[in-house]
Amino acid sequence: MLGVDDRVVIERVEFDEEVDAVVAHVRPRGLNKRRCGRCGRRAPGYDQGEGRRRWRALDLGELRSFVEADAPRVACAVHGPTVIQVPWARHAAGHTRAFDDTVAWLAVHTSKTAIVELLRIAWATVGAIVARVVEEARNEVDPFDGLARIGIDEISYKRGQRYLTVVVDHDSGRLVWAAKGHDKATLNGFFDMLGESRCAQIKLVSADAAEWVSDVVTRRCENATICLDAFHLVRWVTDALDEVRRDTWNEARRAGMRTHARDLKGARYALWKNPEDLTARQEAKLAWVAKVNRRLYRAYLLKEQFRTIIAVKGARSLDMLDAWLRWAARSRIPAFIQVGRRIRKNRPGFEAALLHDLSNALIESTNTKIRLLTRIAYGFREPDHLIALALLDRGGHRPQLPSRTR
Repeated sequence: MLGVDDRVVIERVEFDEEVDAVVAHVRPRGLNKRRCGRCGRRAPGYDQGEGRRRWRALDLGELRSFVEADAPRVACAVHGPTVIQVPWARHAAGHTRAFDDTVAWLAVHTSKTAIVELLRIAWATVGAIVARVVEEARNEVDPFDGLARIGIDEISYKRGQRYLTVVVDHDSGRLVWAAKGHDKATLNGFFDMLGESRCAQIKLVSADAAEWVSDVVTRRCENATICLDAFHLVRWVTDALDEVRRDTWNEARRAGMRTHARDLKGARYALWKNPEDLTARQEAKLAWVAKVNRRLYRAYLLKEQFRTIIAVKGARSLDMLDAWLRWAARSRIPAFIQVGRRIRKNRPGFEAALLHDLSNALIESTNTKIRLLTRIAYGFREPDHLIALALLDRGGHRPQLPSRTR
């Protein structure tokens, strides 16, 4: 419970009536003395620092507990005068390692209110602890090692056009990087961290059709192929279908065909949903559309054929795409003529996605989790703690609870 192990000598334990807490007086064993708190290298003594200090430990029942020890400084050859490394706490922390790990574990498993009430700490303290735990974990293991297939996207984390750029590793399924902003400068910051050699190792990049992503990837990753997320294109086609439905509805309304217009408005979900998911009522509505409005039904068939292309994938899907683009071009439906041109413009990225079977599904699921974490992180003034919370949960840096082996 105190968060100390066999590297520590417990000198005595007492009850401090002034702070109503249990205090354990400890010291590191010989081999663990006089090491730099930042790098762990052995170093000669410098001074006594600020003397003895306390670290908050996990509560003992209803009582708070602390670990107390001397905190002298050493003269590190790299970092200069630095407080010594202690086995029970991270550098510059005010809590024991066991306390930090418990807070980090709870931060992704329970609510803000529960953490604050259970551990009797401020929510801002939770953010600082999470950032500290993630920083240590990412310093111990290179999160960018072996990146070959990545996904890039943006997510809004706050009202007022506040965005994060996020990058995931398709092979490990982990979130590897996130930063405030959604522009070329932000994404260039990620590739600056990677360096030229690791940028050259990236082979596939999934993304939407944002030019700021494709421009940076093309310039920084010379060996990478951009795979345009197929489901974004499905959205384009679905939007085109809905545009045709709205135009048809407006034409019927202007012609005084109120019943017909009302029925067309009610056909929206029947046209949107996948055929296998239609209810009996929606199937009947779709059959009615096929009977009374051939133009709208052709738009529906174009949408469904495009979904089939996505499902087939591979070389066969490219032949199907050629046929679909010809169909859209001669459909005499302006919305589909326009979306066909848009797909032709982005065809290389779409073909790469079909051939390599790569989409933004992973990054979309990651964004969904980040949205949930955004609600948990409400109250953090800056996005840095939200990013740390996301990396903790989705980046594989979540610690185990203290004294748990599995």
